[in-house]
Amino acid sequence: MSEIVVIRPESRAERKKLMEFPWEIYKNDPYWIPPLRSEQKGLLGYAKDPFYEENQVQTFLATRGGKTVGRIAAILNVGHLRRYNDGVGFFGFFECVDDQEVADALFEHAAAWLKEKGATTIRGPMNPSMNHTVGLLIEGFDSSPFFMMTYNPPYYQKLVENSGFVKSQDMFSFWGKIEMLPKIRERFLHTAEMIQERFNVVVRPLNKKRFTDDYEMFLDVYNRSLTNTWGFVPMSPNEIKKMAASLKMLMIPELALAAEIDGKPVGATFCLPDYNPRIKAIDGKLFPFGFIKLLRNREAAIKRIRVISTNVLPEYQMSGLGLVLLNALVPKAVACGVQEAEFSWVLESNQFSRGSLEKGGAICNKRFRVYDRPIE
Repeated sequence: MSEIVVIRPESRAERKKLMEFPWEIYKNDPYWIPPLRSEQKGLLGYAKDPFYEENQVQTFLATRGGKTVGRIAAILNVGHLRRYNDGVGFFGFFECVDDQEVADALFEHAAAWLKEKGATTIRGPMNPSMNHTVGLLIEGFDSSPFFMMTYNPPYYQKLVENSGFVKSQDMFSFWGKIEMLPKIRERFLHTAEMIQERFNVVVRPLNKKRFTDDYEMFLDVYNRSLTNTWGFVPMSPNEIKKMAASLKMLMIPELALAAEIDGKPVGATFCLPDYNPRIKAIDGKLFPFGFIKLLRNREAAIKRIRVISTNVLPEYQMSGLGLVLLNALVPKAVACGVQEAEFSWVLESNQFSRGSLEKGGAICNKRFRVYDRPIE
């Protein structure tokens, strides 16, 4: 068998091969959703992206006999190191044929680059951070992912673990049909109303006349509320601006709610329609006309949502404001004609959120894993 060659893609042709490799891996997989090509280009470091104003990335492309057989990115998250001082570097965007030698070669090159940067542990997958797609799918291969969630072949778990990686943290997604939500809501309606009255909470939808200000407010709450979450690194101001611009285009305002006390935002919940079937139909190409197909008639036509985040500022996290937000969200989702919802992702260590969803009848439909390995 011919030798495995691993290169650092520099030319436009090499980078194109790396970006297009997933289409080869998943060509016969009915559940795979292609990435948005323009978005992935920036996240791989091949175009300007605010994540790399401070952080660094190096991609690697593996070939055998002239054929592309794998890819990976090594990511130095400066914000993570500054926050945790734990020597952790990251890998992401891992795609590979079912060949342990190829996987080992990719991980070794990524680890060696991170070692040069001073890292002592390699963790992943992060694509490229906790604020993007994260984790390796290890359970729940019988359906397509919801919008902005991970998907990969089942054999990736074997490739990663046989390369010496061990579990660092698991994450879950929970699924439910919309007709379940009113029944779930009944269980905590009285409690939610008591909490809302006690703290004089005002819940309001996103203000359509102040889109940009409100989106940035939502993300500010997100940043501040996850301070104690495992592995979380706050987004930079420019990352917030970029994310806000994307959400402005993608969100349905009625499904984004803020909780305020004395006029100040203390919590927020927001959902996104599941655009994945449309992304698959346009093959990840937003231009020249893909974005029109992506957004056209979405309120009426898209019946699945992903509940991305319900966040409450740390000083109010034990006050039950999450219930107040969910209590307000349910009738909005019903009114919008939503039929299915996924709550994702939820950390294994977040016993409160997991327990609440399980008690409410939501079904744990997928498990994702983040791995660590010492850098020798």
